[in-house]
Amino acid sequence: MHVLMLSDVYFPRINGVSTSMQTFRHALGAHGIRLTIAAPEYPGHIETDGVVRIASRQVPLDPEDRLMTRAGLKAFSRRVASADFSLIHVQTPFAAHYAGIKLARRQGVPVIATYHTHFEEYLFHYLPIVPRRALRGLARHTARGQCNALDGLVVPSQPMAQTLRDYGIITPLHVIPTGLPTSQFIRGDGQRFRAAHGIGAERKIALFVGRAAFEKNIGFLLEVAAHARQQQPNLLLVIAGEGPALESLQRKTSQLGINDHVRFVGYLPRESGLRDCYAAADVFTFASRTETQGLVLLEAMAVGLPVLALPALGAAEIIAPQRGAVVAVDAPGAFADQLVALLDQPARLATLSREGITFAREWDAATQGKRLASLYRDIVVRFRSNTAPLPVTTA
Repeated sequence: MHVLMLSDVYFPRINGVSTSMQTFRHALGAHGIRLTIAAPEYPGHIETDGVVRIASRQVPLDPEDRLMTRAGLKAFSRRVASADFSLIHVQTPFAAHYAGIKLARRQGVPVIATYHTHFEEYLFHYLPIVPRRALRGLARHTARGQCNALDGLVVPSQPMAQTLRDYGIITPLHVIPTGLPTSQFIRGDGQRFRAAHGIGAERKIALFVGRAAFEKNIGFLLEVAAHARQQQPNLLLVIAGEGPALESLQRKTSQLGINDHVRFVGYLPRESGLRDCYAAADVFTFASRTETQGLVLLEAMAVGLPVLALPALGAAEIIAPQRGAVVAVDAPGAFADQLVALLDQPARLATLSREGITFAREWDAATQGKRLASLYRDIVVRFRSNTAPLPVTTA
């Protein structure tokens, strides 16, 4: 079976969508799926893995992303006119969504999508002049129209699936999270990270890894650090990531007077610096309320790093079982008290570390790849036989 995976973003742009696509790309091959990825071109990026790139231009006010051009999409459509795709899997709700539906209808194949981003709790960070109620209404209306035009929808968590049902989406939903490849369980060298960044062995590290974006609620973690340092003077909050909110976060750090308790280390390569960063930390902290899954929480658990996080939306499925994770209180002072208490209990941290590794192994990429491959085949069979839509499946 030949599947086209079409997206408005992919590596070298680093985010959850790119990571999910790459993970499934490696996992699907073992189940007889031939996958073609089509994504925007990025200036200066040299393609080495056979991904099809589509001509693109810069997105206004967003230097990280690219917008596939109309001419580029038309050229791509002509290029794949005779391709033997069995199914098209869209990953993003922008140009790729509409191009994917058009191509699928033209070639007479089913089209599905993965719902990666909870836009309802996302847009107001970037369009603050528009009333939040209006943005929520727009996000729900758009999601309903886009999703109901599909033959199936993959959702990474049950809470996100319920949210979409509440929107009035009637397309069959299939809960298939992004899994963890075995490479995620390799632990790095924490002492090497501390030495590279001048962090003493006596300092306790609370870590955040992810895009420095407004919707990640990192400002909340800065307030947590401001409270926690009063009880734990050696506390250091390490923020590993880059993004549009970075300058704002740095200003807030100064305003809170906690420059000595926060370290921005930027983007770290996964196979080297990031592994060492995880290994150096004592607790992983997370306060995002917009995650459709919260894959980074599993990545922390996979290397034995205990998690303290808000159990919001998709992240709740990872946090609520409390296997390697602690449910945090949604208030900076109370969150800080929980963090300090954890740091003062090495035996509990050791237990959480062991439990987290075991829990993370239950989310392996091979299993999720097998489930997605099976869904592809079922949807294609039903589409070709013109039978009823596939029933809802869950994790």
